[in-house]
Amino acid sequence: MPNSVDRPSLSRSIEDYLKVIYKLELESGSAQTSAIADALAIAPPSVSGMVKRLADAELVTHVPYRGVELTEAGRRQALRMLRRHRILESYLIGHLGYDWDDVDREAERLEHAVSDDLVERMAVKLGNPTHDPHGAPIPSAAGTIDPTRYLPMTEIEVGHAGRFRMIGDADPERLRFIASLGLRPGAEFRVLDRQPFNGPVTIELDGDRKEVIGFALASSLQCEQLEEPTLP
Repeated sequence: MPNSVDRPSLSRSIEDYLKVIYKLELESGSAQTSAIADALAIAPPSVSGMVKRLADAELVTHVPYRGVELTEAGRRQALRMLRRHRILESYLIGHLGYDWDDVDREAERLEHAVSDDLVERMAVKLGNPTHDPHGAPIPSAAGTIDPTRYLPMTEIEVGHAGRFRMIGDADPERLRFIASLGLRPGAEFRVLDRQPFNGPVTIELDGDRKEVIGFALASSLQCEQLEEPTLP
């Protein structure tokens, strides 16, 4: 069984901040105070106070005109929380019958309470998965993570096949709708048409079934373009 990494005692709010800052950095390179406030649904002045605490603890640095960035220590803690969350999601779905649209909130509650030892036992039971049920990479116990970047479905070229790889887990209604289309991570499709000016994308699934997906939704579906189309 992998050895768990020693876990410093951090409050739930600090763990949530570090995880949000990591995700915002991944999206745009740094985390603005306003973006952190929006992600956590709290007032910007409260964020400013917590950012100062995190900086005093050497978990973040504040870069003028750029925003907040994690230090190496902060990044390790953020990746530890992501690992806990994604292993919990995988276990809840794989062994306790949860579906992918209702597992995020449960994992969010549990990730602050379970021990590192329990998380690692779950990982072993699952066969040490590298990605969670929504396709997101699971950080390793050593603190590394798959750097693979995908394309939104809107950028897969017309006429090419693609493979759906990842979707955010925070919107249950969106997840239920995507599942109703037969789209789960690993599903293959072909782009038949893409309308200009942020118009919808038409894809083909299962060789003959067509689905029209709005631009906003298609933009949230992270995919890879296949070199050689595999669908008939």
